[in-house]
Amino acid sequence: QVQLVESGGGLVQAGDSLRLSCTASGRSFSTIAMGWFRQAPGKERELVAGTSWSGGSTYYADSVKGRFTISRDNAKNTVYLQMNSLQPEDTAIYYCARGAEFDPRIRVVAYWGQGTQVTVST
Repeated sequence: QVQLVESGGGLVQAGDSLRLSCTASGRSFSTIAMGWFRQAPGKERELVAGTSWSGGSTYYADSVKGRFTISRDNAKNTVYLQMNSLQPEDTAIYYCARGAEFDPRIRVVAYWGQGTQVTVST
């Protein structure tokens, strides 16, 4: 069994930054793609960013390109999401996800974290 525990969410103002962390426990972490999804009220859950096991291949949603950066530290079983220039439309619950394969676009999620709230005020 794999457990994903997120941290780092909170309430910030537009233009601020946050860094989310997700630490995995259980089965091997380092060979599988990891990513961050988000779900805003009334909207579907969407993939924000994904990374391959090495970190050499990444995916970003168009809405966050140039503002968000995903990274991972396999020695710590942790994946990060650095979010800069946050905007109110970034407000959502952010979920860490472990993919079922190597593709950073994470078409299939094997495990979900519990989610962490990010709220961006004007």
